[in-house]
Amino acid sequence: MISLRYDVVVDATDNAPSRYMINDCCVVLGKPLVSGAALGLEGQLTVYNYNGGPCYRCLFPTPPPTNACQRCADSGVLGVVPGVIGCLQALEAIKVASLVGEPLSGRMLLLDALSGRFRNVKLRGRSLQCEACGDDAVLTRQTFSEFDYEKFTQTPLSTVPLKLNFLSADDRISSKEYNEKVTKGEAHVLVDVRPSHHYKIVSLPNSMNIPLSTLEGRLPEISAALEKEANKENGSNASLFVICRRGNDSQVAVELLHKLGFTSAKDIIGGLESWTHNVDPKFPTY
Repeated sequence: MISLRYDVVVDATDNAPSRYMINDCCVVLGKPLVSGAALGLEGQLTVYNYNGGPCYRCLFPTPPPTNACQRCADSGVLGVVPGVIGCLQALEAIKVASLVGEPLSGRMLLLDALSGRFRNVKLRGRSLQCEACGDDAVLTRQTFSEFDYEKFTQTPLSTVPLKLNFLSADDRISSKEYNEKVTKGEAHVLVDVRPSHHYKIVSLPNSMNIPLSTLEGRLPEISAALEKEANKENGSNASLFVICRRGNDSQVAVELLHKLGFTSAKDIIGGLESWTHNVDPKFPTY
């Protein structure tokens, strides 16, 4: 085990199987674990398995539902937030290694970057029934090496983003094809279905932001935009295209739009990431 050679372990991963695996490794080896997490505009930090304090499994004996486990790669994170949490993790690691100060064992530091506030909350103590560090713990080096963390959490270790592909080819268009239509000046409406805080980070020119969660209630806006574009072309129909970050939510949106009467709506394959890779390499990604 790599961790065997070190006195303190710092966990900066963003997925459930990695967190459980690193925690169990630290418990088996008797190493303190400085754990940090960041998502969106929020972050948190604590020290597990230190001076009789709880480990990760004490607080989370069973994994959360897979739909509650968000990764930075999927949900986004403002770069400053992991920077702040990372610096604080380094500080905690120094405190633990040098035996100074009061490390965040049994406490969790919460950061709300939007309001600029920090909070300290008390965590419950070590669980006597914990399968990793409890009085009758079943975790050993042997069981650790054989444990299937992906199966346990129902979440893959790989951070390769999910790529859906359930629309027919006729209902999709590549980023290059869309760019050709823009270059030719063809009448169209581009709907970006990402959350508004993602849209504010970066967006394509002349797109309109209608988050997927609000799409059904904002159909009149789409109709009005299509009519406005059609009037520019002397009444000819305007096309409707939908985009998101990677081309997953946009497919869901197009399927919904078809059911609601917008049968000509098309998804832009690969979303904004495809635009960066295939059209404009200078277009920012996040």
